[in-house]
Formats: sequence, C-alpha cells, structure tokens
Amino acid sequence: MRAIILAGGFGTRLRTVVSDVPKPLAPIAGKPFLDWLIESLAGQGVTQVTLSVHHDWEKIRDYFNANPAVIPITYAVEDKPLGTGGAMVYSMREAAINEPVLVLNGDTFVKADIAALYRQHTNAKMSMVLRAVSDTGRYGEVLAKEGVVTAFQPGRVGHAGYINAGVYVLSPDIFNNYRLPEAFSFEVDFMQPYVDSLQPRSFIADDYFIDIGIPDDYARACRELPEIIAKTSHAATA
Repeated sequence: MRAIILAGGFGTRLRTVVSDVPKPLAPIAGKPFLDWLIESLAGQGVTQVTLSVHHDWEKIRDYFNANPAVIPITYAVEDKPLGTGGAMVYSMREAAINEPVLVLNGDTFVKADIAALYRQHTNAKMSMVLRAVSDTGRYGEVLAKEGVVTAFQPGRVGHAGYINAGVYVLSPDIFNNYRLPEAFSFEVDFMQPYVDSLQPRSFIADDYFIDIGIPDDYARACRELPEIIAKTSHAATA
C-alpha cells in the first residue's frame, strides 16, 4: 500500500506553542508528529509514503535525512500553495500513482483499520473515514446512508454527528472528467459539489481521533499519542 500525506500547511493556529518548525514536525515525546504518523502507517502495511509539502519543507526533508523513517519517503514539493485538492492531484502525478492510494492529513491521527478500508474500496472512486463526535461545530457534519456519503453540511455547536476524519482511499482516476483549477480545496470545491457522482463510501472509525491543529489538542496528543500508536502497531502485527 502507498500513501500520500498532506504536510504543506502553514499551521497558523499552532504558532503560539510551536513556532520554529512546520506543524507536522511538532514534537511529540521526542520526535515529530509526522514521524509517529508514518510509524503507525508502516505498522498497518503501508510500504511507501509521498509527502506533499510546501511551507518550510526543507526542515521536513532535513529531519528525515538525519532520522530515516521506517519506510521510504518521497516528496512532492509545491512551488505555491495548491490547496488540499491541488496538492492531491500534484502528488498523485509526481508519485506516478496508478492504483488506489491512501491520502491523509499530516496533522491528524485516526485509529482506523487501514486494511479493512482498502478492502471495502473495491470498484469505488473514493472511500473516506468518518468519526462520530459529540460536537460537530469545529469540523462540519457528514451525512451517510447505507454506507455511502450523501451530503456535507455545516457543523453545529453541541450537535453530535459524523465528521470527515481526513483519511481517504482514492482511485487513481478520481479527478478525471472534472474541470478543476490548479489550486482548489478537495473538501469544498470537489467533494461537496460532486458528492452525487462520486458516491464516496463511508468507513466508520469509532476509536481514537486527534487533530493537533490547536494548542489544547496538541497538548493532549503529547500526553496520549505514543501509547496509542504503540498499541495500534502491536495490534496490526499480532
């Protein structure tokens, strides 16, 4: 299995506590969040990762040159910000992706069965991980019926529901036959307007989920993530 990790963001909300490195390099128990994430993917059978990078990407490259990851890493370096969708298109082209590929965010960890996600993806254009939360206000809400995503709507503070966990399996031809700009949002400019034709398959993850994008959640990740990933990797290889 191959994976693309979107790691090109500016991390503005986290700068009060992590100001000297890109957000995916935010330190967690002695090593960057991104390193923990790649370790987790390797423990679940991912064999190669392409990092989609832009802001301060040389720091990411320099870290992994000095501290090689457990699986091979390549880079898709954006000359300018392309948005999540543009980054996916560019990375899939740069990595010569010709089979379903796992795509995820470099600042989020979701405990999900990646092998099961791949198995259910057969003949689909895309599959996406959903996570139940007690408050959809921060993330927006995803509606699904009989295993297929039907709509996206604004989140509501205090309202429970399913959110997009930011983990996808995409078929290599997913962007064919759509007129898209070079830079675009995968979530807003692609998934939302084309949800009926895409018919994304939903995959429910009901275990650990964290987005380190704000200081409080980053602090929680520092406390919890190493043990969570150790358990995930052990379970996957047992």
